[in-house]
Amino acid sequence: MRASLRTRLRQLPVRRLPEVVPGIVLGGAGLLVLGVLAGLAVDVSALTSSGAYVFGAALLLAVGLYGSTYSIDLKALRADLRGVIAAVTLGVVLKAGLIAGTMVLVFGKPEYLVLGIAVAQIDPLSVAALTGKGRMSPRAQSLLTAWASFDDPMTVLLTLYLAGYAYTAAGHEGAPEISRGAGGDYATGLLFNAVLLVAVVLLWWAGRRAVSRLPDVPAVRRTKAGGAVLLVGAMLVLAALNQLMLGVALAGLVLRAGVLDKAVGRAVGGAFLAAFLTLGLLLSHGVELWPGFVLGVAAFAAQAVVAFGVMPLFVRGLERGDRIALGLGQQNGITAVLIALTLERDFPGTASIVGPAVITVNLLHGTSQALRARPSRRELSSEGERHPSYEQDAEDEQSVA
Repeated sequence: MRASLRTRLRQLPVRRLPEVVPGIVLGGAGLLVLGVLAGLAVDVSALTSSGAYVFGAALLLAVGLYGSTYSIDLKALRADLRGVIAAVTLGVVLKAGLIAGTMVLVFGKPEYLVLGIAVAQIDPLSVAALTGKGRMSPRAQSLLTAWASFDDPMTVLLTLYLAGYAYTAAGHEGAPEISRGAGGDYATGLLFNAVLLVAVVLLWWAGRRAVSRLPDVPAVRRTKAGGAVLLVGAMLVLAALNQLMLGVALAGLVLRAGVLDKAVGRAVGGAFLAAFLTLGLLLSHGVELWPGFVLGVAAFAAQAVVAFGVMPLFVRGLERGDRIALGLGQQNGITAVLIALTLERDFPGTASIVGPAVITVNLLHGTSQALRARPSRRELSSEGERHPSYEQDAEDEQSVA
C-alpha cells in the first residue's frame, strides 16, 4: 500500500514556477524594481522629458506592434475578421466607457474620463512576449494578438477627442494641447502610415525577387537574412521617429520570413523587459495607489465584460476555454505608459495613477493564468487512473524480488 501511494504521488502533475509564471515575467518584475530604485537614487525627470526617452518608448511600442501582428495566424484572422473589427471599434469604446464611468462614479472627478482611454487597449508588447504561454488555441491567440495590435489607432482617436471634453468638464478653458489640430494631424498621420507601408512592402518584394535569381548558397542566404533584418529595423526606427504605428502593425502581416523568426522573438523579449524598466522609472516619481488599483480592476473587469458579452455575437464556435482566456486577456504595459505621458501635460497626475494600474492589471492577469494552470480535480483523477497497470507491475516486481 505504501509503495502504491508513493507511485501514485509521483504520477501527479507537478507545476513548477517557470511553467506557471514565465521567466520573462519574473525578469520584468526584477527590472521593474530596479527601475524604481534607479529613479529614487538618481533624478531622472530630465531623462523622461527628453526627446531620446520619447523615441525609446515609441520604439518599444513599434517593436511590440510588429511582433504581435507578425505572430498572427492569417487564416485564423481572415476567419474571425468580423470579430477583430468589432473588438477594436465597439469593444474599445465600450471598455473605455466602462472604465471611465467607474472612475468618475467612484472619485467624482470628470478629468478621470481620460484614464479610461489610457488602459482600454491591450498592450501588444505584452501579448507578443507571452504568446503561447497560456491555454489558448491558435485561433484564440490570433484573435487576441490582432485585438491587441489594432486597438491602438482607435485608442488614439478617443484620446484626441475625449480629452477635449474632459478638459472642459474639469473647469479648464480652451482646448488641451493634445487635441489642437487633431483632425488634420490624424488624417496626415494616416497618409504617412500608408506611405511607409507601401515603401517597405515594395522594397521587401523587390529584394526577394532579386535574391530569388541568385544561386542558393550560404553567402546569398546570409545576405538575404541580413537585408530582411535591416529593412525591418529601419522601418521600426522611422515609425518611432514619426509615430507611424498603424503602418508597423500592418507590415507585420506582410513582412514575414523564416530568417526573421529568431530576431523578432529576441527583439520582442528585450523590448518587453525594457518596458518594465521604463515603468519602474515612471513609478519612482510618485504613485496614487488607491485610484490606480481601482483603475486596474476596472480595466481587467471591462475586458471580461466585452469578451463574454460582445465577442460571442461576432465570433462563433470558440471553445469555453478560449472564451475564458479572452476574458482574462487584459494586459497593459508600454502603450498605457505612453498615453499617460502624453496626457500628463494637460492632466497632471495621470502617470501616477496609470503606473499602479498597469501593475494591478498585470498582477490580476498573472494570477488568473496561474490559477488556470493548476490541475483540476478531473485532471488529477484521470492522472491517478491512468497508470493502474504500471502500479500493479511495480508491486509484482517487488513481490518477485
